[in-house]
Amino acid sequence: MASGSFRAVARQMFAAALERLAADAIVTISPHELPTLLEQVRETADAKFGDYSGTMAMALAKRAGKKPLDVAIAIIERLDVGDVFEKPTQPVGPGFINLKVRDDSLARAVAHACGDERLGVAPVADPKTIVVDYSSPNVAKPMHVGHIRSTVIGAALARILKFRGHHTITDNHLGDWGTQFGMILWGWKHCRDDANFAADPTAELGRLYRLVRKVADAKPEELAADPEAAALASRHPDAGREVLLETAKLHEGDAENRALWERFMPVCRREIDRIYARLDVSFDHTLGESFYQPMLGGVVADLEAKGLARESRGAVGVFLDGEEKPPLLVRKADGAFLYATTDLATIQWRMEHWKPDRVLYVVDHRQSQHFEQVFEAARRWLPGAKSVSLVHVAFGTVLGDDGKPFKTRAGDTVGLEALLDEGVARAFAVVTAADAERGTGMPEAERRRIAEAVGIGAIKYADLAQNRTTDYVFSFDKMLELKGNTAAYMQYAVARVEGIFAKGGVDRGAVRRECGGMRLSDPRERALAMKLARFGEALEDVEADYRPNVLTSYLFDVAGAYSSFYDALPVLKAEGAERTARLALCDLTGQVLRRGLELLGIRVPERM
Repeated sequence: MASGSFRAVARQMFAAALERLAADAIVTISPHELPTLLEQVRETADAKFGDYSGTMAMALAKRAGKKPLDVAIAIIERLDVGDVFEKPTQPVGPGFINLKVRDDSLARAVAHACGDERLGVAPVADPKTIVVDYSSPNVAKPMHVGHIRSTVIGAALARILKFRGHHTITDNHLGDWGTQFGMILWGWKHCRDDANFAADPTAELGRLYRLVRKVADAKPEELAADPEAAALASRHPDAGREVLLETAKLHEGDAENRALWERFMPVCRREIDRIYARLDVSFDHTLGESFYQPMLGGVVADLEAKGLARESRGAVGVFLDGEEKPPLLVRKADGAFLYATTDLATIQWRMEHWKPDRVLYVVDHRQSQHFEQVFEAARRWLPGAKSVSLVHVAFGTVLGDDGKPFKTRAGDTVGLEALLDEGVARAFAVVTAADAERGTGMPEAERRRIAEAVGIGAIKYADLAQNRTTDYVFSFDKMLELKGNTAAYMQYAVARVEGIFAKGGVDRGAVRRECGGMRLSDPRERALAMKLARFGEALEDVEADYRPNVLTSYLFDVAGAYSSFYDALPVLKAEGAERTARLALCDLTGQVLRRGLELLGIRVPERM
């Protein structure tokens, strides 16, 4: 097999067999149900039963009133396995059809992947234009732990989709026009510190936001814990209303507020971009809420003209479910627009300018109802929107040890940069201790570079390794362990591979050129080779449900298979063709682990 995946070949074989089965009137199969049947060709749960298994015989037999074994036998008789798979002899159990990849075919796949820049992963046959909308913080607030999930999940999905061959467009839909700016504007006019702003503009704006939020919210417990906020609230009892007025003035084009907004935005953007640089995250576009502000009046007017929106109690809403449920509001009674208005304008603009096939919104699960309504409104409003797949890629919450949303001891939301600093500091302590134990005398600068990669990689990987729809408990201790499914373990696995070639002075280019006739003589060689050959399948499965944890699980399995192989079999001391084959497996393992981690946004140090 020169490229692609064994699973894809297996599904093509089953497709041809099922078409022959239908042609021979054994069962009836309509073209539209064939893809669903082929989805039942999956990896076997236990390698002793083969590599892939087809389970469609049971469903077909029930419908046709036949025995599953008889249908399975009929499918087997029509399977043309070519030179890729061994011919299955009989069904297993209630009608499973198990396939085993031929050893020579598997060896050829490994040899090809070693020298292929795509590691044997074929690009998708039908590439799509996919917009990935992720991160999207409010720029006037410090980024916090809640932003880590959207940022790292979105970035990983964008990388994976691009590697698979799709045309991806990433967009950071910044919150740069909302009430948080009204808080900063009010704070600037009432309690700014000019000296602090001159010394550190970012810190001063962050201070103003935190202070004014407490004053505007006027929660007794917060004011009781902050004398400055309490004093300010007593002097300005209408601060909450005044903040909204400052926001409204900005939206209406007030010259002073607009000038302040333009002054503050570069400061806010620099702070956010600095954190993105530490996370190795970038975007093709950063079109915030302010970009769409001039379009919002037209959105509401068009919705009203098409009979999709109407006035209700002074506001304007899109009634998606008649009068039974609350409408999707697009303009408040005071004339202000809402997030829904901006989201609809964004969909319209993206369709016009980027013509996407899919748009992924990597946003907290608490926004699920909002997106359901926005997507439905867009489908009714915009011609062609029904042909665009609008997907809310929802995710759960980061929890502390107490099972509640992750907070500081003081009860505040954990700042994202503080989280990164803590991860790097802990990683530096681990790296330094390991260096002292080994007596390698690594320079401090190198230890700090490694700590940055390990510490931030640990935080990102710990998030990505979770099923995105579930909550998870944040633990520095667990994520920095050199065992288990952690970034540190994966990075160490790559370092082990690199160590083999460094120790043996092996020319990896020569290994790749000479492995064409390799043979897999040991079951552990075969098990590792089979894992490596499934790299493309893992990426396909990530895309199927937009779950990066499928890739982390795959990489962990590869590392485990490599450990079993390396601990049991000599590599550098092997001879002849056996040595070449094992070096090729080591080489491909290193390449797959490194590429997989890079797709997840995890940096890989040259040594650990």
